[in-house]
Amino acid sequence: MEIAVLLANECSRHISVVRKQCCHQKARGEDPCTPLTLNPIDIISTTKAWAIVQPELRAFRRVVHADAAVVEVISETFGKMKIYNRGQLLLVGILLTLSLQAIWGKENKIKTAVFLSPKFELGPGSVENRYYYDMDFPKGHIALKSFNGEVIDEAGNPVPLHETYLHHWVVARYYARKGVDVSKFNESKKLHRSDYISGRNSGICQGGVLGQYFGLGSETRRTATHVPDPYGIEVGNPSEIPSGFEEIWLLNIHAIDTRGVEDRLGCTECRCDLYNVTEDEYGRPLRPDYKGGLSCCYDRTQCRLKQGFEGVRRTLYLRYTVKWVDIDSSIVPVKIYIFDITDSWKRSGNSTGINAEHHCKVEYDVESCSTTGLADDGCVDTKRISLDMPFGGYVIYGVAHQHSGGSGSALYRENGQLLCSSIPTYGEGEEAGNEAGYIVGMSTCYPQPGTVKISKGETLILESNYSSIGHHTGVMGLFYILVADALPKPMRTLRVVVQTQDSIILLTILWAAVALMGVVTVVAVAIRYQLKHEREDGYEAIMM
Repeated sequence: MEIAVLLANECSRHISVVRKQCCHQKARGEDPCTPLTLNPIDIISTTKAWAIVQPELRAFRRVVHADAAVVEVISETFGKMKIYNRGQLLLVGILLTLSLQAIWGKENKIKTAVFLSPKFELGPGSVENRYYYDMDFPKGHIALKSFNGEVIDEAGNPVPLHETYLHHWVVARYYARKGVDVSKFNESKKLHRSDYISGRNSGICQGGVLGQYFGLGSETRRTATHVPDPYGIEVGNPSEIPSGFEEIWLLNIHAIDTRGVEDRLGCTECRCDLYNVTEDEYGRPLRPDYKGGLSCCYDRTQCRLKQGFEGVRRTLYLRYTVKWVDIDSSIVPVKIYIFDITDSWKRSGNSTGINAEHHCKVEYDVESCSTTGLADDGCVDTKRISLDMPFGGYVIYGVAHQHSGGSGSALYRENGQLLCSSIPTYGEGEEAGNEAGYIVGMSTCYPQPGTVKISKGETLILESNYSSIGHHTGVMGLFYILVADALPKPMRTLRVVVQTQDSIILLTILWAAVALMGVVTVVAVAIRYQLKHEREDGYEAIMM
């Protein structure tokens, strides 16, 4: 209420000044002041009052993390009203500050933990692709806010991609039967089916692929994963954990040591001839046209080294940082959806894709434009697929995952409207996070809340672009989005006001009504006190 007291004092000062000016005019025989109708909101917009509350407006923007959506809604609200001035906008900003700090003020409650994966050892040209079935992870009923990881050495120094290429790290949730020691399965990659239940994301790929909650690759150091307030990825809900099981988190690390290799790009693209591989990790023969990809760079394979090169094995870790908040009623849960450009789903008959099979192959090859005759098209390989959405909701985050050679990915509506694009950043140096020739970051989308809504059954277009100047194997075209089923309650109320009201009086029914009445009451009491005091001093009353 401190700001309300400041405003009340400023209103009283303003009244006093105006009253004195009127009386001086009357004494000089000039036209007396027209009786004033007091408008506290107009008084707030005076220079001094404006200066008083400037910090509150800055706090307002900090609370919503500079989210232009709220400001846009306010502007839309006033655009529908007959009265609009800076003071009115200021008052609403102050009220939103007070309420948002109470409802969305989770920033100071964000918890952070930094963990290390189990150590793994790599020598020149060797590969790590293991699954750790009981990774360290925050416990309890929480809302995840971000997850980031990077490869470090024993001294804690970040390892650059041109030494150890991080093909990907993946974090997945599952439920393990209580009493089962899942750590003993770290080497074998398989738990007995009766001992675990998958806790996959919300879709849409099936068949046990792309079920992760988080996952990035070489871009991990410079790609934002933050989930904006008031949203969060809800996990640890006791009501969702099957009886007799507990929630466990799995970490998969796929790293390739490229020190001293004959063909660094070829090793990172898992070209089978460089690994001297003709069978997959399960001993099944590779098909004749399979030239490279995950089936050729599995755990403990070896990429070809330059003749005579020798190097030491070294111990490495994935250092990962998790941020979260405890669940409460202010959190709006979001669901994770992953789209794959290799999804073979096709619409057929009356199928809407809602319950159809989505077979995601995860990776594909890009042929060189010199062999395809497409050099005139700028040597860009573009793949597009149509997907019918089995869900509806509001998109609040989006990011793509591509490999070297990627030039961006995008998600469109069927009419061509762009929903989200994600563009790679390539490094230009030697240091970790800026390695030349590697994708070191992907741009992200944070749509203004409520502006990107997907309807159930709607058709979206996924596009993935790669340079085809050279041949690429085992590339990916994934697209992650976070979707909220509904808008936060404050935002819904604001939009109802925008759509249905045409009077400044109706501001009092905003979700900040309680705060509004508090401020107005304090200001009114102070003004009436000032008026009474001035009447006793011989001034005429200012009409309200």
